[in-house]
Amino acid sequence: MEIKTGNKTQCVTLLSKEGNNVSIDIDGRRFNVDVVMLQNGTCSILYNGNSYKAEMTKSGEGKHYTVNLNYSTYQIDMLDSQAKYMRLRQRESTQTDTITVPMPCKILKVYVKPGDRVSRGDTLFTMEAMKMQSNYKVGCDCAVLDVLINDGDTMKANDIAIKLELNQKKTL
Repeated sequence: MEIKTGNKTQCVTLLSKEGNNVSIDIDGRRFNVDVVMLQNGTCSILYNGNSYKAEMTKSGEGKHYTVNLNYSTYQIDMLDSQAKYMRLRQRESTQTDTITVPMPCKILKVYVKPGDRVSRGDTLFTMEAMKMQSNYKVGCDCAVLDVLINDGDTMKANDIAIKLELNQKKTL
């Protein structure tokens, strides 16, 4: 998921959890913490020999929270993977020559093979993430150079799925 505090957005991934020991990745940095959930959204966190008390309360609608930590207050928004995916898709204004999966997923069906020519809006593959299916469509006319996925493959976020050869407009 992504967590937004002010203008800063960070990608947070739960790597493992055994009892109170939690391993998380925040923007590529791994943290091992001991977390004990207390009452009313309060938790005790032990990290690097330091103890912290965090209080988290829901504020407003959606996934907006107020977090009190060490005498400081933070307003955060939790953006789930589907919201992140939709935001990334909206930001895409130009097609790149490499298609990557935006989140951990399972490839349900691949519709193209190397050498295929595809047109803007054609579906390249269908993926499933968080029990939701999404079709990945190409944003411009191009050719498929390489397909690095197969039906049933499990992918991690940002894994390369397909390489494309973009059509270059000829200038006279």
